[in-house]
Amino acid sequence: QVQLVESGGGLVQPGGSLRLSCAASGLISTMGWYRQAAGKQRELVASITPGGITNYADSAKGRFTISRDNAKNTMYLQMTSLKPEDTATYYCNAKTSDRSEYWGHGTQVTVSS
Repeated sequence: QVQLVESGGGLVQPGGSLRLSCAASGLISTMGWYRQAAGKQRELVASITPGGITNYADSAKGRFTISRDNAKNTMYLQMTSLKPEDTATYYCNAKTSDRSEYWGHGTQVTVSS
């Protein structure tokens, strides 16, 4: 059983930065960050394989950086130049080698002046 715990959300002004963390227990493979804004579907923000191959949504390219520390089983999302449209609940996602999928409870990011 994999457990995921997110941290690092909060309120930030437009143009500001935040770093999200996701600590995982158990053996995991690809990890990713998803977000869901009010009234919208959950969408992929970025993902990273155990070997460090990354994938970004167009909205995240150039502003967000995903990384992971395999020794600590922790994934990060460094977000810069935040915009009001980045406001959402951000969810950590992890997949295992048997293709099971797990979700964290989410952390709220609010970008507002």
